[in-house]
Amino acid sequence: MLKLDNVSKTFGGLLAVNSLTFSIKKGQLTSLIGPNGSGKTTVFNMISGIFPPSSGKIYLNNMSIGGLKPHQILNLGVSRNFQELRVFKNLTVIENVMAGLHSKTKYGIIGSTLRLPKERRERRLLEERAEQLLELLSVINRKDMIIQMLPYAEQRMVGLARAVVCDPKVLLLDEPAAGLNPKEKGQLSSALKKIQKEICPTIFLIEHDMKFVMGISDYIGVLNFGTLIAQEIPGKIIKNEDVVKAYLGSE
Repeated sequence: MLKLDNVSKTFGGLLAVNSLTFSIKKGQLTSLIGPNGSGKTTVFNMISGIFPPSSGKIYLNNMSIGGLKPHQILNLGVSRNFQELRVFKNLTVIENVMAGLHSKTKYGIIGSTLRLPKERRERRLLEERAEQLLELLSVINRKDMIIQMLPYAEQRMVGLARAVVCDPKVLLLDEPAAGLNPKEKGQLSSALKKIQKEICPTIFLIEHDMKFVMGISDYIGVLNFGTLIAQEIPGKIIKNEDVVKAYLGSE
């Protein structure tokens, strides 16, 4: 579904990602883990078009997408969240989720300004779609609340709903468990399983929380100083000596 072929990224004299070759298979939850500063978010930024790779190719269903603009990549079916909580603080929960559907609207500026019948009908359909996501993620009872009034964990769940409301082919999640306690991470894990089953079977996730990743992943890659040092199924990756050294250090 998604493939990085010998991808590198440099910033000035800093090599952030070094000749990364890695594949995300359709229907799997694939994780890319590594210590802070290992280059994980740089990989996501290249995939989602925030900046182009310095070298190498990125493919979505065998189509090269490296260097495309973020909105073009979204329209091709790749959606993402961000590690930092990015919400419209003064909007309601459902308005925040509906913002994720902006690429699906067809009524244009005139229709929106004049509130034409076509705009009202389409807006209602988008609202119904947003409500379905909030129901799936168990925050439907918060839909009319201003989002900044919600607990942090619920705000992150709304951010997740906004990322998947457009029915992506591939969902990129940048440290979705950041700032969550163990109970909240369990709720997030359950939510991801629902999303994978009912909306988007292919998820690519980056994290540094090994325990969380081990419980939800089908396949795991490990980055360290921008270089892929291991890739395996969860049961084998935890026993890899290079992975243990990257996380715990060596004597």
